[in-house]
Amino acid sequence: MSAVPELQITLAGTARVVAEGTTYGEALEADGRTVVAARANGELKDLAARVAGGDVIEPVEAGSPDGRAIVRHSTAHVMAQAVQEIFPEARLGIGPPVENGFYYDFDVKDPFTPEDLKRIEKRMREIVKQGQLFSRRPVSDEEAAAELAAEPYKLELIGLKGGAADEESVEVGGAELTIYDNLDAKSGELRWKDLCRGPHVPTTRSIPAFKLMRSGGAYWRGSEKNPQLQRIYGTAWESREKQDEYLHLLEEAEKRDHRKLGAELDLFSFPDELGSGLPVFHPKGGVIRRAMEDYSRARHEEAGYSFVNTPHITKQKLYETSGHLEWYADGMFPPMELEGAKYYLKPMNCPMHNLIFKARGRSYRELPLRLFEFGTVYRYEKSGVVHGLTRVRGLTQDDAHIYCTREQMRDELTSLLRFVLDLLRDYGLDDFYLELSTKDPVKFVGSDEDWEEATATLREVAEAERLELVLDEGGAAFYGPKISVQARDAIGRTWQMSTIQLDFNLPQRFDLEFQAADGSRQQPVMIHRALFGSIERFFGVLVEHYAGAFPPWLAPVQVVGIPIAEAHVSYLQELAEKARALGVRIEVDASDDRMQKKIRNAQKSKVPFMLLAGDEDIAAGAVSFRFRNGEQKNGVPVDEALAEIVDAIERRAQV
Repeated sequence: MSAVPELQITLAGTARVVAEGTTYGEALEADGRTVVAARANGELKDLAARVAGGDVIEPVEAGSPDGRAIVRHSTAHVMAQAVQEIFPEARLGIGPPVENGFYYDFDVKDPFTPEDLKRIEKRMREIVKQGQLFSRRPVSDEEAAAELAAEPYKLELIGLKGGAADEESVEVGGAELTIYDNLDAKSGELRWKDLCRGPHVPTTRSIPAFKLMRSGGAYWRGSEKNPQLQRIYGTAWESREKQDEYLHLLEEAEKRDHRKLGAELDLFSFPDELGSGLPVFHPKGGVIRRAMEDYSRARHEEAGYSFVNTPHITKQKLYETSGHLEWYADGMFPPMELEGAKYYLKPMNCPMHNLIFKARGRSYRELPLRLFEFGTVYRYEKSGVVHGLTRVRGLTQDDAHIYCTREQMRDELTSLLRFVLDLLRDYGLDDFYLELSTKDPVKFVGSDEDWEEATATLREVAEAERLELVLDEGGAAFYGPKISVQARDAIGRTWQMSTIQLDFNLPQRFDLEFQAADGSRQQPVMIHRALFGSIERFFGVLVEHYAGAFPPWLAPVQVVGIPIAEAHVSYLQELAEKARALGVRIEVDASDDRMQKKIRNAQKSKVPFMLLAGDEDIAAGAVSFRFRNGEQKNGVPVDEALAEIVDAIERRAQV
């Protein structure tokens, strides 16, 4: 009897010997629930795949980022199987995992209803309970086309093999085509199949928790020129507890939705007459926005920035020079014809700031030159991604461009990053990590050497701040790498805030130069920086971070005076004059409502302070000092109450 051949492998860092034919699941002793896949030599593998000699193997746990993606992708398959069992005429699009969940697109006659989603979810639970096996098999293009002849969208994807990107890569992104069969655990009979790259969990029982969330329309492969399909979104997690945590977070996020709070607090709106993604700010929203801008201006003045202004439109030539028409045209509005020339709404301020630098000769003595503008730009975002204030088509950036020498750039970047982080903390955000976006291998201008130097410099500056640094490979703009400040809000969600980009290329494209100390002409380095990203987006983030209860310095109404009876109105109006002289935004509620209704109205409007006055208060020259959370101090002298309010405003404290 011949011995079974053995294979040398490295398992979780330890050298091992296993029999030929051993699966990754057997080598890892995986249960298919805690560990759902393997990573062999850096590549994700099904647990049912067989080990190869020399493999370096690590377990992929369900709760890891890769593990969650695999669980979610497998759940998308289960959902698609359920849909086609209930709606046999449904044709399949794609079904990738996404952040916090998954989706699958279907070509169906009618949009899915909430009742349809309940039926689909019920059938999914039955499929999960059956423990169907996910079984991978390679196929040729011809075999795949024959098997999927009734699936026109899958046939289109077959032609993309080896070149697909993003969501489509879950279908065909590898060097070979594979189909995953869902097999009956007992009989081995085929229950369903899908063109898919994998990997998947071993069986449907390896899916511990899932829920269908909603449905909506989506264009095939994201293009408005293609048919509109129906997309079902769901979420899936490694445990019911993790899913419950996520669903609770969604409930909290819904309460904080800036679109809902913006309407309730009368801050902003999106009139249909203006078009999608074009907000207007109401008086109360305008107060908050002005407070944000005024504080930002003051801090920039202290930091030595020069304020500039530029127009909203420009001739085509400017964006040809900058490269935006070559690399960013899809994000620009169509041109306007005027006097024989094409004009574009500006998507970026940087080319115009370059013209300001170039308007006259520059000396090294002027550098670093820091130009700053609240510049409104226009970007053609697809209708499917426009979302409240956080993704708009007309936005105002607090945009700065710093021109400096090669020798100055490291120190300038360091001080700039610290300036950005300090200013964000002043607005109440203090939980950060940094993201370093590197060169897109296709969409870039300039030399590899310049990109390498710029990227290394940004990395050094970021690492010096001792914050977590995450790599975003290929995520840079076409002209240079960038650091993004990612801030976590009050409920732990991450928002991209400020960006800092190091650019050796636009100065070259615009022939920017300065006279150096030795009399030679040299090219400056250009640093792009947006602190808020956009004022609109930052405004929306702050609404959600504070759940509409802004700290006093940002609150549109900082104080409401509430008389106990009509006879006490004049006393509070005199107090209000004193408060306004101190710069406090105060209103006196002289309406016919009862006192308790006035208090409820102020609380509903999330006013930080209420000053109540009755006969005893007037006799003592005092007020009852009530806070937003319901706490109250009685008999507080007026001057003392005003001093406490002013102190909270000046300290930018939350109350």
